Amino acid sequence: MKAAVIKDYEAPVEISEVDAPALADDSVLVDVHAASLNPIDNILRAGHLKEMIPLQFPHVMAYDVSGVVRAVGKDVTGFKVGDRVFARPNQEDAGALAEVARVKAAELALNPANLTHAETASIPLAGLTAWQALVDKAGVQPGQKVLIHAGSGGVGTLAIQIAKHLGAYVATTVSPRNAELVRSLGADEVIDYHSQDFAQLLSDYDMVFDMLGGETLEKSFKILKKGGHLVSIKGQDEKDQAKDYGVKFDWFFMEPNGTQLTTLAGLLEDGTLKPVIDSEFAMADVAAAYDKLADGHAVGKIVVNVAA
Repeated sequence: MKAAVIKDYEAPVEISEVDAPALADDSVLVDVHAASLNPIDNILRAGHLKEMIPLQFPHVMAYDVSGVVRAVGKDVTGFKVGDRVFARPNQEDAGALAEVARVKAAELALNPANLTHAETASIPLAGLTAWQALVDKAGVQPGQKVLIHAGSGGVGTLAIQIAKHLGAYVATTVSPRNAELVRSLGADEVIDYHSQDFAQLLSDYDMVFDMLGGETLEKSFKILKKGGHLVSIKGQDEKDQAKDYGVKFDWFFMEPNGTQLTTLAGLLEDGTLKPVIDSEFAMADVAAAYDKLADGHAVGKIVVNVAA
């Protein structure tokens, strides 16, 4: 089958012929229609996590997948050939930018009926990351104040909407060009990170969701109330500030979860959530898609349409 692969760390992304994945008893095979890109793709490609997550080459790129079930393992229930499905597969099954992908049934959900494959492919990793940060880690409650950094990114655009669904007051940091977008997604307060210092403007927050790390993470502790919660997907509390400020800190990697994807599908179907897509690329232009991802300015998600 054709797939977008890298043949070594720091290698270019190229289209190559590779073996299709074999069907496993607890999994399905999916004819891939669309996949979306995430920053972790280029982080792994650069070899920054090679000790934690070593890659085997050729490595098929990308995680988020939307497509149609072509085969079902003997232990799988709840899915059948022909179902439109989406997922963020586990690391072993990663490889969404291919004609066929393998996904464990436990990591799979039926597509929202009102979305295209491209729209659906934009959801899994970002949506699960936002849900697990806001719900599983922080347990956000109605009336709480939540700051979401990088609100115009793939995770941020969904995190704003999920936080509003949970009943929170939401502030977010973005560049001026994306201010109206995040307001349209439900942000109550928009901080221009070019000209404003969120740590001087905000206080008494219940939760901060950090996707930037570094100085932004360090300053975020200052705006939390006692007992507040900082959740990061980017950096660690290297100075043990959580203890100093009397707050809780969590760093995490999202986990594939078909049940949570089903919940997100319901919120997408009823209009509570909407996907935000920066751009779409053909499979033949996948290298350009990764170049765009690398520039760090995508608004929402970058999607590759795998099926012609």
